[in-house]
Amino acid sequence: MTESKSSYLQIVKATSIFGGMQFFNILISIVRTKLIAIFIGPVGMGIISLLNSALNMVSGVTGLGIETSAIKHISEQYNSADLNAVSPIIAIVKKIAFITGIFGTLIVALFSSWLSELTFGNSNYTYLFVYLSITLLFRQLSVGQMVVFQGLRKLKILAKANFYGNLMGLLFSIPLYYFYRVDAIVPTIVVTAVSSLLVSFYYSRKIKIEKTTVSNSQLLIEGKSIIKLGIMLTLSGLLTLLASYIIQIYIGKNGGLKEVGFYNAGFTLLNSYVGIIFTVMSTDYFPKLSSICNDNKKIRVSVIEQSYMSIFVITPIIILFLTFVPFIIKVLYTSNFFSIISMVCFGILAMLFRAVSWSMGYILIAKGDSKIFIKTAFGFNFLSVILNILGYCFYGLEGLGFSFLIYYLIHLVVIKIITKRRYNFYFDADFYRTYMICIVMCFATFFMRYITNPFLKYSLMAVMIILSWGFVLYHLNEKMGFKFLFNSISKKKND
Repeated sequence: MTESKSSYLQIVKATSIFGGMQFFNILISIVRTKLIAIFIGPVGMGIISLLNSALNMVSGVTGLGIETSAIKHISEQYNSADLNAVSPIIAIVKKIAFITGIFGTLIVALFSSWLSELTFGNSNYTYLFVYLSITLLFRQLSVGQMVVFQGLRKLKILAKANFYGNLMGLLFSIPLYYFYRVDAIVPTIVVTAVSSLLVSFYYSRKIKIEKTTVSNSQLLIEGKSIIKLGIMLTLSGLLTLLASYIIQIYIGKNGGLKEVGFYNAGFTLLNSYVGIIFTVMSTDYFPKLSSICNDNKKIRVSVIEQSYMSIFVITPIIILFLTFVPFIIKVLYTSNFFSIISMVCFGILAMLFRAVSWSMGYILIAKGDSKIFIKTAFGFNFLSVILNILGYCFYGLEGLGFSFLIYYLIHLVVIKIITKRRYNFYFDADFYRTYMICIVMCFATFFMRYITNPFLKYSLMAVMIILSWGFVLYHLNEKMGFKFLFNSISKKKND
């Protein structure tokens, strides 16, 4: 029982360390998004989204997926008693990051005209891609530092590096957007990339690891396993970016840049603000899962614990979001973005299914199961494109939210079948009961939105907020024990 409580406590500890800083990162992102919405509007947001989508697509190919594969290899070899034992693998990772960064920069610069034609339908944006090409090197060098922090599970350093990098980028962005409006798009993207790089280099000096010289032959031999897994992840990431790219181009051609801006505003809200919860939890979860990847029993316990924590965190957030969505959109954007309300309300429900499928999905990566991983990546992204195009074609922005919901419901079912057949993973009856109650509460709140009487609607929603928090706190106490948590905190203070 104590071991189980300790495991839940570690999840809470890791989530709180990284989550605390990520809260401030969200505030920074909110301010940045608000500035974009005010100074350059939906059209400007559409341009930024398309530029970033194109750059991310190229980076997804040239980066070789080291932002994930390197974490797996570092965490597998890491021994807290001897930090220098991982110095060779860290040196290799940083060298790969530099080489892939240079490669990405050259690709964007050489194919800038083609990227402009493909993204915007003309060559007017060629020079923007040329200027932005250098950001791929900056980003990849930052990745080379960040994966070391995460692989070594130095969560405080990772959190600080993320926060201060974002803060510096914002501080430089404010005057640029204020004075130059749309013309500030390219400078702000470059400045943000440079800020992250400088801060990551600063914090890398705080980890005392002896420097190791890596020869080219050693790089090829030792880096082979990293690159092999990275290529698998690259193909998967490329498919995801390509799917998003196709969807945005389809929306742009059928609805215009304004609709692309609305689409990205909605999914930024879902994936960046709400979805940040999964990013926070994966910071410690993935390295932990990688370190026990050869023991299916330990993996099952870890995934179930993570799934419980995921639904406990996401359920009250979904209910709060559904209750205050008009206010949230007005704060984050402007009242001009109210047309995305229906889309994000459907989309937020999907996050409850995503929470569990996300927890299970990491098994495939931790195991390095390349064949099934690529097959599922291709199938899921193909499904995503079809559902989103059909959703937008028939129901516009609201249809995109509904397709997002259907996609993650299917995703959950398929991942559950795969993990059961290949790794004998399964949930117990207690989890299903808990999960079903969470689903019922979230969907009940969703349908309350259609009550015409404002007093009745918000009274019932307030009841659901109280019930959800009560339900979550009860189960957290049952799983972890608040007394155990407080004792752990007191012990840490006294040490």
